[in-house]
Amino acid sequence: MLIINNLTKKYDEKTAVNNLNLHIQKGEIYGFIGHNGAGKTTTIKSVVGILDFDEGEILIDGKSIKDNPLECKKEIAYIPDNPDIYEYMTGIQYLNFVSDIYNVDAQKRKDIISRLASTFEIEESLNQLISSYSHGMKQKLAIISAWVHSPKLIIMDEPFVGLDPKAAFTLKGMMREVCDNGGAIFFSTHVLEVAEKLCDKIAIIKNGVLIKSGTMDEVKGDESLEEVFLELEQK
Repeated sequence: MLIINNLTKKYDEKTAVNNLNLHIQKGEIYGFIGHNGAGKTTTIKSVVGILDFDEGEILIDGKSIKDNPLECKKEIAYIPDNPDIYEYMTGIQYLNFVSDIYNVDAQKRKDIISRLASTFEIEESLNQLISSYSHGMKQKLAIISAWVHSPKLIIMDEPFVGLDPKAAFTLKGMMREVCDNGGAIFFSTHVLEVAEKLCDKIAIIKNGVLIKSGTMDEVKGDESLEEVFLELEQK
């Protein structure tokens, strides 16, 4: 579903991501962890086509993000670490705007929006301006907008930040459902307990270099993910 081959991204003299290789298969929830500045967000923005990169190749469902950006973007949804949403719109205007971009038909969008707005308990706020929303409400709106076109691959940068426990639980269930239906999830997180319980595979990045990846059992063995992460960070 997502293949990252030899990805290298530089900012002037600094190498933010160095020769990164990751393969995310259909049906997998793949976690991406590392300290602040490790290269997670740079990698994610390269995958979704926001950042150009210096070397390597990124394929989404067999298509190159460089050569076929529009075709790739039709297959994915992206939730950034900060839900930077058009605040002059109401919630429902924004969701219809995203639905229009992806050519989601009227009945399908109505069903998805109604169901998820009810699940996240924001249906009564959809007619309010987004500028009045709390951070958590904006995050819920961003999640609904990502799901509205039923993408094959969902890419998220710290998706649990700002969510209340009930909303976080709901999102975890939605992520698993996507993968059970043949999709894939690639997301970064600092919440290691969530990653350990939720992810099928995990990758740890440090100073732009992949230092460990694989299934959860392969990465952590008999230790906790937190213990392994801290040990690797100290090396």
